[in-house]
Amino acid sequence: MEIDIEIEERDNKGVAIARESEKKAGLMTYSIPGSDFIIIDHTEVEPEYNGQGIGKKLLYHIVHMAREKNLKILPLCPFANAMFKKLDDIKDVLRS
Repeated sequence: MEIDIEIEERDNKGVAIARESEKKAGLMTYSIPGSDFIIIDHTEVEPEYNGQGIGKKLLYHIVHMAREKNLKILPLCPFANAMFKKLDDIKDVLRS
């Protein structure tokens, strides 16, 4: 299974979209309230992709982007919040 993830930003909103051969597998949305952090507010995975780590892949993609742009992340989405509590390797971008 080859999953491609793209990040699109428009105005003060962003979305990471996971696709497998043009078919949407899931998405994670965030808002950009200022210049130094983003807020992850929603994660959605298509039912047929449940349990395949799509949400985690989306989160890691956004974390990578945040590191490149020197941004912190405030995870208001319950999924993202749970992942930040569980995964030590992404805590460097957590907004405290």
